[in-house]
Amino acid sequence: MDGNFIGLVAVTLFFGIPLAAMYTYYRVRKLRTEERLAAIARGANVAMEPDLSEAAHSRRWGILLAAIALGYMAMMAMIARAEPDAWKAAAVGIVPLAAGLGFLLDSALIRRDLKSVSQ
Repeated sequence: MDGNFIGLVAVTLFFGIPLAAMYTYYRVRKLRTEERLAAIARGANVAMEPDLSEAAHSRRWGILLAAIALGYMAMMAMIARAEPDAWKAAAVGIVPLAAGLGFLLDSALIRRDLKSVSQ
């Protein structure tokens, strides 16, 4: 195994995994749409799922980014026990953590604004 083969595999996976994810997302949406259209054509009553509110989207992204950041920072802290320079890499986790906290703040502000408008 020379370095060229490993590099080829790394580049293939780097571009291949996101492309496979995008294709899978597209295919699932297409199948759902076709299923709904077929049900409507047969005269079935198809319930449309409501889209998530803006607050729910912000909350979901906030939780996701904060959890990813905390997991990444914990992993780097474990590695730093053997390799002290890994603390520098753990600091990179502050970026998605801050973004996640920003999304959670956005969600809270949206909910507060909705409550003040409805009263």
